[in-house]
Amino acid sequence: MDIAQYIADMGAGQALATFLVSMLPVVELRGAIPVGVGMGLPVWQAAVISMAGNILPTPFIIAFVRTLMDWLRTKSERARRFVAWLEKKGGGKKAERVQRTQFWGLLLFVAVPLPGTGAWTGALIASLLNMRMKRALPPIILGVMIAGLLISLATSGVIRLFF
Repeated sequence: MDIAQYIADMGAGQALATFLVSMLPVVELRGAIPVGVGMGLPVWQAAVISMAGNILPTPFIIAFVRTLMDWLRTKSERARRFVAWLEKKGGGKKAERVQRTQFWGLLLFVAVPLPGTGAWTGALIASLLNMRMKRALPPIILGVMIAGLLISLATSGVIRLFF
């Protein structure tokens, strides 16, 4: 049994399960929309719920990830290595592209539904680049909406193809 179905079976319902799955890093709305549809939600409803859930953690990531990373560095060698891995994931070529183009770079980075992209990584990059909340949130939100539309279209196409 998968996590979403487990949450739904505990009485939370398909909508809340979809919302919670969309908040998970890596999975985000790319996995939550098909999961919601698979549990019986209409595509449009799964998309809206997933977009909201995917956007919700981003202001907190932007605001607090630097403080959390600084605190983690002091806890253990394992925590220090984890922070270094996060900084590497959020830095490098991805960060350079976003830094050069800021709004459009961050929007496209979040909007392209590929592994390693999305709202979580976009917010991490924005935080590591010290982007202000008011400059980072609009492209992340628009990127999530575009990714949600693309995943919804793909999910709808797969449904029509097989059912």
